[in-house]
Amino acid sequence: MTADSPNLNSYEGYDSVGEQRYLNCVWHDQILMTLFSGRPLNSAGLVSRHQDGGFVADTMEMLGIHPIRGSTRKGGAQAMRQLIDTARGFHVTITPDGPCGPRHELKPGIVFLSSYSGRGIVPIAYVCKGCWKIQGNWTDMMIPKPFTKIVVRGGSPIYVPPNSSRQELEHYTARLQREMDRLEIDADRIVRGEPMPLKAAA
Repeated sequence: MTADSPNLNSYEGYDSVGEQRYLNCVWHDQILMTLFSGRPLNSAGLVSRHQDGGFVADTMEMLGIHPIRGSTRKGGAQAMRQLIDTARGFHVTITPDGPCGPRHELKPGIVFLSSYSGRGIVPIAYVCKGCWKIQGNWTDMMIPKPFTKIVVRGGSPIYVPPNSSRQELEHYTARLQREMDRLEIDADRIVRGEPMPLKAAA
């Protein structure tokens, strides 16, 4: 399989030097594509304690990615503190619509975590030309077919101010949702061979 990642290599998460760490935001049904499409050094992933999470965690360990079993939805600040302590020194990949959905609907846990930890959120979208889909309760897990093309689009890090109010968290959640939607549309255009729209002049 091949991967087209026009933006990902431009941020420090894919460099081998530096102490900056990021929260990588990826949709739940695309998580398997993150394992085979290039990833930053010192990677960890937040994986649900549900049954499907066990399969993903085992695969991550085989590929040298540190699995963190848990949730950004439970335990509030204490859970966030434990997550950051466990993932100290790692870039953490989080699926903000898992494990219960709805599909591609962003929950605010990753935004709260960014505000609490000071880490920037890197929105990333994966689209593949050919894949199998494993039927789930609310979404289909996508498994890329051999030698298929995977297009990866990554945006610039989004930093959420510390001690953000609920209104501010809602603002950044909506902003991140829009960016994830935009990146997926762009990746889908590329994988289908369609031209990218021209940016409006500033």
